[in-house]
Amino acid sequence: MENRRLPPGTLWPAMLRQAGHALRCGALQPIETFQSVIESGGMRFVVRQVSSLTRKEQQRRQTQKLHAGERPSVNPFLPYDPDLFVADVSDTHLALLNKFNVIDNHLLIVTRDFEPQDTLLNLADFESLIACMAEFDGIGFYNAGAAAGASQAHKHLQIMPLPLGDSEPPLPIESILAATLTEDQAQRVPGLPFRHAFARLESGAAISVDAAPSVLACYRALLEAAGVQPVEVSGELRHSAPYNLLVTRRWMLLVPRSEERVEGVSINALGFAGSLFVRDAAQMKVIERLGPMAALQRVALPTTAVR
Repeated sequence: MENRRLPPGTLWPAMLRQAGHALRCGALQPIETFQSVIESGGMRFVVRQVSSLTRKEQQRRQTQKLHAGERPSVNPFLPYDPDLFVADVSDTHLALLNKFNVIDNHLLIVTRDFEPQDTLLNLADFESLIACMAEFDGIGFYNAGAAAGASQAHKHLQIMPLPLGDSEPPLPIESILAATLTEDQAQRVPGLPFRHAFARLESGAAISVDAAPSVLACYRALLEAAGVQPVEVSGELRHSAPYNLLVTRRWMLLVPRSEERVEGVSINALGFAGSLFVRDAAQMKVIERLGPMAALQRVALPTTAVR
């Protein structure tokens, strides 16, 4: 096996350089948005209304075909578009620009070989995520399954630089995490009215690849605490229920999912960080009427005690 490692200090300039190239040649197709801030449940949610989510909808339908027993007709990661390639992260993962990005510098951390998006994250996944998180302060996330907002069936994590919007704080959910950032065990966050498990990471863990085993152990503890059990399918460990995972340099949050949409509005992991996306004015009115926190509650599971 080749020894492909991301050289420290190279990811950010490579991403900026490749984004400029991809824009010029048309490989990168940003989706224009305008954003609003809606206060709900003690958080200042950033809600972006986008010009079109049609392409994302097409990707999601392909993912749903896989879950119905059909191979998706198109896998943009095999082969990947070389104009979107940013860097070799490891022997098992590479970094690509998100073709239809809503937020600038949105990276996909993709497995080189096909792995299903509903398999459990493993050590190689966390080593690759941490290698990228060491390069800039951002939020990593994983949409585990179509019902959790995954639009591709090929396993991929994602990372975006902070801030997530124009308002404070840079990561909206951190306004209600302060009371929980003093502990390192799986726990509940007061104010989140749905099932979840939260943990603080040891200082520096999310920027040192050597700490990947401890981050993996924390992830497994959150899965157990949230009631998401591993199941073996054809020799692979998969999750028993869809979920979203958020990872920063400081903490991890895992949220099991019940539905992918609320009244037609799709919600992925970033929704639980405080960043929502709507297709049009009608969907914006849905979020305004329900309130963002209640919308999250509708697509999650009822609160239970963390075990």
